[in-house]
Amino acid sequence: MDRIIYKIAPKALWDAAVAAGRFDGAPVDLADGFIHFSTASQVRETAAKHFAGQSDLLLVAIDAEGFGDALKYEVSRGGALFPHLYATLDPAAAIWVKRLPLGDDGAHVFPDLED
Repeated sequence: MDRIIYKIAPKALWDAAVAAGRFDGAPVDLADGFIHFSTASQVRETAAKHFAGQSDLLLVAIDAEGFGDALKYEVSRGGALFPHLYATLDPAAAIWVKRLPLGDDGAHVFPDLED
């Protein structure tokens, strides 16, 4: 599976998690009982489907290797396997956090991604 996974988060939510020292997830994560992540090949579609037109977002890159059994790849959109974390996330585990701005065409502008 992919070593680097990605979380799209509103800046205010991520900033609060950094201040608290833990990220429990966005409202959709809390409702579903796990933190939704995407792989490099999935994250652009995730942004288009779930965050269309939203500004003030961050893209968080996480090294998935340290999660052990708490990270499960499960069938989701279109039958694809998506990484789901059944634990809280320590924001300090982020490899990097970058802004995810909207381009002139209304789509998010992504940095280079690793998988």
